[in-house]
Amino acid sequence: MGNSRQHIAAVLALLLCLPLLVACGIYSFTGTSIQPGVNTVTIELFEYKALRVNPTLAATLTDELKTTFRKMTKLEQVDMDGDIQIEGAITGYDVRAAAITANETAARSRLTVSVKISYTNRKYPEEDKEESFSAYAEFDATQSLDAVESTLCEEIVEQLCDLILNATVANW
Repeated sequence: MGNSRQHIAAVLALLLCLPLLVACGIYSFTGTSIQPGVNTVTIELFEYKALRVNPTLAATLTDELKTTFRKMTKLEQVDMDGDIQIEGAITGYDVRAAAITANETAARSRLTVSVKISYTNRKYPEEDKEESFSAYAEFDATQSLDAVESTLCEEIVEQLCDLILNATVANW
């Protein structure tokens, strides 16, 4: 019986302290660790610098990154001069064979998208950085890229947004 009361007391103590931890910015349920005083973010439209052209990918990636930050952080998005600024470029958009069959033909193909981002924290400049990320999705080589491209790009954009969020404000 004594063990049970100690357990209940410990749980109650945690529940009473949790709002303080969250309010002080010590813990976040989303996993983000944004420094105090950082309240706004500006996410610029990604440039498209890859040789192979996908005319909608830059806008799609930018919009999805904004949505990810809106869902996963408390940062207010502003058009310019945010406490945090994220700029980027799509630097690669490539299709390659991912799996080869016994008769040396491609069984699976892989679409890979590479991006380079610049992260600027106006309040904490020691956190500024540039990083590159790649994400990919595979498809059956008997299908044309045109037939599966939009679905693949959705998957890839989601992966890239997670990578960017984790590397910038989640510090993973």
